[in-house]
Amino acid sequence: MTVTYKDWHEMLPFALHGYGTSVRTSTGATPFSLVYGMEVVLPVELYQQRMKKAFDKKVKPRVFREGDLVLKKVLSFAPDSRGKWTPNYEGPYVVKRAFSGGALMLTTMDGEDFTRPVNSDAVKKYFA
Repeated sequence: MTVTYKDWHEMLPFALHGYGTSVRTSTGATPFSLVYGMEVVLPVELYQQRMKKAFDKKVKPRVFREGDLVLKKVLSFAPDSRGKWTPNYEGPYVVKRAFSGGALMLTTMDGEDFTRPVNSDAVKKYFA
């Protein structure tokens, strides 16, 4: 915790914060909540709420419906001779069925079904 015993006073505020925000077995509450009537709100929690609000304001959820044309991300495990010039997406495919959890059943343009569902994070809409 400390390098030497001479700087223990620098760690004292952290120890007091830990003591004041831990639940006591005798009362079933924290000393902070007994004194102030509410639980402590950390600056990290306020920052996280603010960041979530800013993110939700900009980002719109992607909704896929049956019949939508999509491109599927290529997940190549073997290195290709073309290097960074290999295509990142393949398709287009047609969404056959969209599940509530974000999984999609795809078919090729010829009507051949995929055997496994694809996560909606691995596809993007194709605009013809």
